[in-house]
Amino acid sequence: MFIIIGFLVVIIAIVTGFLIAGGNLVLLLQWSEFIIIGGAALGSILIASPLSLIKKIIAEIPKSLSPNHYNKQDYLELLKSFNELFLLAQRDGLLAIEKHIENPLESDILSKNKKFVGNEMMRNFFSDTMKVMLSGGVPPHELEELIDMEIETFEIESKPVSAALARVGDSLPGLGIVAAVLGIIVTMASIDKGAEVVGHHVAAALVGTFLGVLMAYGFINPLAANMEHNLENKIRAFQTIKACIVAYAKGNPPIIAIEIARRTIFSEERPTFSELENYVRGKS
Repeated sequence: MFIIIGFLVVIIAIVTGFLIAGGNLVLLLQWSEFIIIGGAALGSILIASPLSLIKKIIAEIPKSLSPNHYNKQDYLELLKSFNELFLLAQRDGLLAIEKHIENPLESDILSKNKKFVGNEMMRNFFSDTMKVMLSGGVPPHELEELIDMEIETFEIESKPVSAALARVGDSLPGLGIVAAVLGIIVTMASIDKGAEVVGHHVAAALVGTFLGVLMAYGFINPLAANMEHNLENKIRAFQTIKACIVAYAKGNPPIIAIEIARRTIFSEERPTFSELENYVRGKS
C-alpha cells in the first residue's frame, strides 16, 4: 500500500510543480521517448538476466505492492504454535509430533496459524528441518549448519531479483541521454524548418532525459530497495524459526526455545517477554 502511495506522491508532486511553473502536460507525452527508453530498458533486462530471473522479477513486483511481512501478532502466533508442538513432544515423545510435521495443513496445532501454513516455502522449511531432527542421529550443531545452508541458498537465489532491477534503474539516466541525443539528431535534421519545429524537437529530446532520471530515482530504484527490505524480513522470519528449532534440539524447554527465538526478531515486530508469556498462556 505504501509503495503505491509513494508512486502517487512522486507523480502528483512533479505534475503539480510543472503546472505551477506554467508547463503544458501534453508536452510530456513524447511517445517516441517512451518507446526508446522503455524498449532499451526491457532489452537490457533480457540481455543481463536468464529466463528464471526474469520470471522471479515479474512475480516479485506484485508482492512488493502488497507485502506480507510478519508483524508482532504473526510472530506471537508462530511462537505459540511451536511452543505447543514442543510441549507435546516433551510430554509424549518426538514421535507424537510426527503427524503434525508430516502434514502441517491438517495439524490441529500448526493449522491454527494460517499465515504460517499458508506460506509453502516457510512451511516446508520448518517441516523438512523437523523431519531431519525426528530421524535422529543429527547433532544440534550439524542441524544448525543444515538450516544455515538452506537460508544462505534462499538468500543467494533471491538477491539477484532486486539487484537486477536496481541495475536497470541505474541504466535509465543513460538511456534517457540516448533518447535525448536521438532527439537532438532529429532536431539538427529539421533546423531549416523554423524555430517552432526546432523548439518542439528540443523539448521532446529534453523529455527523454527527464523520463530517464525520473524513472530511475523516482520509481525503479526505490522499488528495488523495497524488494531488498522485503527479502530481509523474509530471512529474519526464517532465522526466528531456525533459532527456535535449534534451541529445542539442544535440550532447552519449549518456553526457553521460543524466548531464544523471540530475541532474533527485529525490534519493531518483537513482542516483549511478558507479551509472549501471556499470549502463550492464553491471557491475551
